[in-house]
Amino acid sequence: MTAKILICDDEPHIRRLIQQSLEELEEEGVTLFPVGDGEEALAVIRDQRPDMVILDIMMPGRDGFDVCAEVKADAMLRSAYVMLLTAKGQEYDRQQGDRVGADCYMTKPFDPDELLAVSRRVIEARGA
Repeated sequence: MTAKILICDDEPHIRRLIQQSLEELEEEGVTLFPVGDGEEALAVIRDQRPDMVILDIMMPGRDGFDVCAEVKADAMLRSAYVMLLTAKGQEYDRQQGDRVGADCYMTKPFDPDELLAVSRRVIEARGA
């Protein structure tokens, strides 16, 4: 089984930076699915069933909190590991992340090495 990671951020340059941070995993056979909004993220999550979902919170339309809540409420999708990767670093936002079921909360600017390490641990723990 090949591992899959969905990357959802409405800023193209941030999406690219996340992809570049994870390119080592791609070289190891992990498939990355970059998308630009919450609706597209949900469609890909339903279709591809990724092992890990990296979500920005502040996006037009469906934000990361909404997407995370919907994934975690769906019995077929809730096993996906959801990381909220956001500029929103206030304690209230972290608590909201907990309320919607996020598995991890990381703030921007992020450390690419830390993102890679967390992603690798998640993928390895799932045996994907």
